[in-house]
Amino acid sequence: METTQEGPPPTAPRPLQGIRIRVVEDDPEWCALVVDELARQGAAVRGLGSVEALYRELAVDACDIVVLDVMLPGEDGFSATRHLRRTGDMGIVLVTGRGAAADMAHGLSVGADVYLPKPLELPVLVAALHSLHRRMAARTAAPPCPAPEPAPPAGDGWSLRAGGWELGSPGGHAVALSSAERALLHALITSPGTPVGRERLIAALTPTPRDFDPHRLEVLLHRLRARVRDATGLALPVRALRGQGYLWVPTHS
Repeated sequence: METTQEGPPPTAPRPLQGIRIRVVEDDPEWCALVVDELARQGAAVRGLGSVEALYRELAVDACDIVVLDVMLPGEDGFSATRHLRRTGDMGIVLVTGRGAAADMAHGLSVGADVYLPKPLELPVLVAALHSLHRRMAARTAAPPCPAPEPAPPAGDGWSLRAGGWELGSPGGHAVALSSAERALLHALITSPGTPVGRERLIAALTPTPRDFDPHRLEVLLHRLRARVRDATGLALPVRALRGQGYLWVPTHS
């Protein structure tokens, strides 16, 4: 008996409707499967074989989300993620056979929003893309959190200055802060020596805490620690406390 498999009826909801997605994958067969499935789910999607092709594409046509393989000819996915995160605000999903915890941590630290190890079922990819786009839309549509009141100096040479948009170090260096970093540090510096719970920190970062991926808090701090170390040569005096949150550790000369 011959059977046929029909696609979803025209009225069925398509979770990726209208989302502009670029898939960067050097395996033509897998790339075609992914592109076909994302298109079937409503995405405006194109497949590309290299990071260089992606850069040429983005120079003339922006997108909402990039799906990147890690092992690519020429520039790899980790390097591309770092570059894309510096130059744009699109969502970034890394899909790779390198599923070790260290690889995942590295991918998230350089700027990926989602890290999915292969072998990967296409429904999982679709669900991840839908969830990521929903979080991005919530951040864009939600009213901004009230600006924090100016924070007093931490008393140990660290301070928020320039209206809270710079972190001053004991050595006199200044580190420019994003709005999320500014809110995070304000909550910590104004409570030196006192643990600040994750829920309070997340509430300082977003007006919609339920839509905030808690793992992004660790990623935000990881990137901030690295930037502070590069700019000042000092470690950011923030300690993670298991089950409690984070602590600004006052230092004394």
